[in-house]
Order: sequence, then structure tokens, then C-alpha cells
Amino acid sequence: MELIVIFYGVLLMDKLFGKFGLYTWMALAVVFANIQVSKQVDIAGVSTALGNVMFASTYLTTDILNEKYGDKASKNAVKIAAAALIAYILFALFTQAFIPNTFDTVDPGMKSIFAMSVRITTASGIMFILSNWGDVIIYQKLKQKTGGKHMWFRNNLSTILCNCAENFGFSILAFIGTFPLLYCLEVAVTGSIIEMLIALCDTPFLYLAGIFNRKSGILLEKENAKDETLSEEAA
Repeated sequence: MELIVIFYGVLLMDKLFGKFGLYTWMALAVVFANIQVSKQVDIAGVSTALGNVMFASTYLTTDILNEKYGDKASKNAVKIAAAALIAYILFALFTQAFIPNTFDTVDPGMKSIFAMSVRITTASGIMFILSNWGDVIIYQKLKQKTGGKHMWFRNNLSTILCNCAENFGFSILAFIGTFPLLYCLEVAVTGSIIEMLIALCDTPFLYLAGIFNRKSGILLEKENAKDETLSEEAA
């Protein structure tokens, strides 16, 4: 259910606001994924951290941007998401630094939500940027090699490769030395399997996004209307 809601959310943002909506989604997704990751859940009998679907939606977002608006737009989305992640970390630290007064009732909960290890947060941020940037590059290269054909192939290959690399990179950077190497690899394999299944599920949504017009979104429509008015006035 969460997967359907989140992936349709990506399509809705594209339909309503075009690439600006997808930029916004990237920023929101990376912040919410980092909040959700602190909650542990069981999925099909496997224990994992929440946030996998939200994080995976960033790959769908960059792939849609790559298809409809070009690789430059995809790279801009990664930059915006990286800035949002840095802002989230800074504001989370500021929030914890303030001493609550006697009327406060939410500080314990906020400390739990915003509690973060510098090492884990740094590892998460580094691997998020590298994996998404890599996804954009690989997707574009495959698109050129295939002459724009076989969208399902470049979508799945780029997403799965970068998802797996992100899981292994994060697990080693965040936990090696704290936990045995074998345990770190087990965590990475489990996360990779879950995210590979999610990656396969996002392909139909990429095709649905292709049904929309290239210049979708009410913001782009207003921008185009303004450009047409200016052109008419100049004429």
C-alpha cells in the first residue's frame, strides 16, 4: 500500500507541477526517508528499517526527470535533495540544542526522532548523493546506447545497480568496526533484496509517467503562457 501511494505521489507531483514538483518530491523524500529509517518493521517476515520505499522513490523521480526533461534536470534534482538533507541535519541539531521549558511535552519524542549518529548520518548522505548521481549517469548512458529504446531495461539496471551499491557502501561505512563484517554484509544483502523488488515495481510507474505530456504541470503551463504573451508583445 505504501509503495502504491508513494509512487503515485511522484506521478501526481509531475502531473501537477512538472519538473518543479519532482524537485520538491526529491527534497521531501530524502528528509522523510531519514526520519522513517529510525523505525524498525517486519516485511514478509524480514526485519528492516522503514524508509526503503521513500528512498527508492528518488530513483523513480530522477528516471522520470531524465526521460522527460533531460539528464541536467535529474542532476539538479540530486543537488536539491543533497541541500535538503544538509538542511535537515542542521535544523535537527539546532532543535536538539534548545533546552525545553517546563510546559514542553514533545522534547523526548523529538530527541528520539532527531537522534542521529554523525557517522551513520554522514554515511547515509554520502551514499545517497553518490548512488543517485550514479543512477542519473548510468540511465543516460544506457538511453544513448539503446537509442532511447528499452526503457524498462535502463530503469531496472541503473536502479538495481545503484541501490545495491548504496546498501553495501552504507553498511560498511556506517557499521564496520561496530559490528562484525559478516553482519554488515548480511544487512546490505537484505536491504538490497528488498530494494531490488521495489525497483522492479517502479517500472510500470515510469511508463505511466511517459503517458503525460512532456511539458506537464500547471507551473510550466503558466510559464509557457507568459513566454507566449511576451513574444506577442515583442512582435
